[in-house]
Formats: sequence, structure tokens, C-alpha cells
Amino acid sequence: MAPEDSAEAAPLLRSFERRFLAARALSSFPWQSLEEKLRDSSGSELLLDILQKTVKHPLCMKHPPSVKYAWSFLSELIRKHEAIHTEPLDELYEALAEVLTAEEPTQCHRSYLLPSGDSITLCESTAIISHGTTGLVTWNAALYLAEWAMENPAGFAHRTVLELGSGAGLTGLAICKMCRPRAYVFSDCHSHVLEQLQGNVLLNGLSLEPNVAALAQHPEHDTADAESPRVMVARVDWDVVTVPQLAAFQPDIVIAADVLYCPETVLSLVGVLQKLSACQKDQRVPDAYVAFTIRNPETCQLFTTELGRAGIPWEEVPRHDQKLFPYEEHSEMAILKLML
Repeated sequence: MAPEDSAEAAPLLRSFERRFLAARALSSFPWQSLEEKLRDSSGSELLLDILQKTVKHPLCMKHPPSVKYAWSFLSELIRKHEAIHTEPLDELYEALAEVLTAEEPTQCHRSYLLPSGDSITLCESTAIISHGTTGLVTWNAALYLAEWAMENPAGFAHRTVLELGSGAGLTGLAICKMCRPRAYVFSDCHSHVLEQLQGNVLLNGLSLEPNVAALAQHPEHDTADAESPRVMVARVDWDVVTVPQLAAFQPDIVIAADVLYCPETVLSLVGVLQKLSACQKDQRVPDAYVAFTIRNPETCQLFTTELGRAGIPWEEVPRHDQKLFPYEEHSEMAILKLML
């Protein structure tokens, strides 16, 4: 591919790479732009480049997406090629044959590229609702909150972060890798989510502390020279956790993403936020940020109403401009800062 063609194709390749690694819906890929490029003489070479950035990407070779997803992607890629070029591209068919002989596991992987050149890989359930919970997959607000955190790393540097409802762990892993917190507590209440969280933390090269006492040890992690934060995965049931149990984490900052999905959950979240407001550290309570996708305005209204009843002031955080992660679909998201 000529240098000028390569430069023009670079944004298209990045889009395919980011979307495939994150296993986004095939309808979200820039197929029309690809068709226009394929009409050029360098079309076949472009397809080979896409193959290397997707199915043959080192991250996918090590941590593959679902077999069904890879098969669907390659089938669409072949259709685009055949619609314009008469000569088959052997490499595409060979890749498809490899996928067809693979077994479909119950777990698959999604990977997200970070500005540092590092990446986050998550092992997720192939079902949106699995084992009675939605916490086994990554939702848009988790991506949005991670982008905001990476745009505001100073707010997390050398601080202890408690995340409520961590799900698959994307937001926390991004903060741990990009924002240099002193310590990070992933939390959830569902046993399968907690098991997956532990696996994802280890998958991304972080080690786990066995308990909150170990998390608070080693004050040298307060220094700027610490290689990585101290990390633990904790079971936190919002309805039964006590103020002393929350205070033991010594959080400087509390975050949550995509946890406003039903009225019952909203009430439980406000309850645990009230408990956190009693967790004073050095005569101050932790900062708190809640990110959510605006699916049902009534649910969001319920949240702000209940915050008012609980005496918790809030303000909306200005929208950020980071576009680091591919989203499943266009959706409106917001982050509220709570003054506990």
C-alpha cells in the first residue's frame, strides 16, 4: 500500500481494531468506508491489514472473542470483498476455517486499548444476563466513567478508591493503569461477579490483597514511586453493609457506574451512600461520582429525588471529550458528583 494510501487508511484500521477487540456490534463498524476503499487497487492489501488488526491481532490470538462473533465478522469481511473483487482472498478463507474448527466457550474476551499503549482485557460471559446478574458484562457508563477518570487523573492519584458495583472491572482497571491510585477496592455482591472480577484483575497483571487489613499496610504505596496500587476485591451488599465495614476501606473517593437500572437498586444505592457519608477520614468524607446511561428518565429522576431526601447535594459533571473506547450504540450518559 502506497504511503499516502496507508495514511488515509489509518483511521479506518483503528476503528476496525478498536471495535473488534471490544467485540462491538458488527453494525457499528464503518463498512461503507471500507467498501469505498476496496474499490481502489489496494483493496486486497487493506483487507489483509484489517485481518492483522482484528482476528490476527496479538490480543485476540491470546484472548479471543467468541467464536460466533469472529465467524460473523469474517463472513461479513468476505462478503464485502466478493462484492467488489472477483479473485478470492485466500487469507480470509483460511482465517474463517480456523474459526469454524474452534469450540465456542461460555466465556469470551473483550480488549480495550489505552493511550499509554497498554490494554485492558476482560473475560466476560457470552450472555448479557448470566447467573441472574447483568454484572458479568461491561456497560457503556463504565466506559464513559473510565474515560472521564483518565482525563482527570489527578483526582485519583495517590488516593484510595472504592468502587460500588464493579461488574466486569473495566473502570477500575483503567484507573489502576492510568491514574496511579494508592489503593483500589473493587466491590460487588454477586458471587459469580466477584469470581470474575478476581480473574480479570489477575488477567491484567495486578495482584490481590487478601483482606482490608493488608490493603492498608505498606505506607510506601503513598509515594509517587509505587509501581501499581494495592488492590482487593470485596463483597459489599449495599443493604446489609455497615458503616464500620465501609469505613475500614478508608476511601478517599467512591465511584459507581451503570447501577441505576431499577427503583430497588436506586434506593439501595442511596442507602449505602448515606452510610458512606458517615465514613470520615481525616475529618472529611469521601468524594463520590456516579455515572449512568439515561435509559429511563424516571429512574434518573428517582435517584436525584432520593438524594435530596437523604440530604446529599449533587451536581452534574461537565461532559468530557475523551473518545477512547467504542460504544455499543449512541446513548446519553452523565456523571453526578455527590457531596456526601
